[in-house]
Amino acid sequence: MDGFPEYLGYEARAVEIRLFTLGIVPGLLQTPEYAAAMADGDVRRGAITEFQAEERLSLLARRQALVDRTPAPMFYVVMDESSLLRPVGGSAVMATQFDRLLAFAELPSTVLQVAPYSLGERRSFDLPINLLTLPDRSGLAYAESSLQGRMERESGLVQAKLTAYHQLQAEALSQTESVAMIGQLRKGTP
Repeated sequence: MDGFPEYLGYEARAVEIRLFTLGIVPGLLQTPEYAAAMADGDVRRGAITEFQAEERLSLLARRQALVDRTPAPMFYVVMDESSLLRPVGGSAVMATQFDRLLAFAELPSTVLQVAPYSLGERRSFDLPINLLTLPDRSGLAYAESSLQGRMERESGLVQAKLTAYHQLQAEALSQTESVAMIGQLRKGTP
C-alpha cells in the first residue's frame, strides 16, 4: 500500500494513536492466532503467497512490540460492531481475541469503544482510518481501501479527520458499555 512503509516510521514514534476499523479487529490489537487466521484466509483466496503471509505476521509482531514501549502512547480505538461479530478462526480464536480486547481496555493508556450498527449514517467514517499525534504535536492521517493507502500530513485535512473521530467517539458506546458488549460476546464463545 502506498504510504504504509512511511506510516510505520511515524507509528513507532507516535504519542497518541487513534484507530477506527470496520470488519476486523485492528492489527495492533490482534492476537497471533487471529492474525494468522486472517493471513491464512488471504492465502487460500490467492490474494497473497504463504511467504507474504509470513512477512505480514512478522511485521505485525514488530509493530505490536513497538506499541508496547515505555512510555506507552495513548491509544484510542473505535471498532465498528462488525469487527466483533465477524467470526475469524473459529470460536477458540475469537475467545482469545475477546480476552485480548478486554485486557487492552483495562490499561491506563487506552480507550476502547464500539460503534454500534445503530449509528447508521451518524458513523463518521466509511473506511478504516489511523490518526497519529507525534511528539511535536503534529498529526497525520492514514487511510486504506482495498486498492490503495494514503497518508495525509496537511494540518487542515488532518484536523478535519480528527474532528470527525471525536464526533465518532461521542456517538459510540462508552468504554464501559463496549467492554460489557465484548464480555457478553466472550460468554458466547467456549
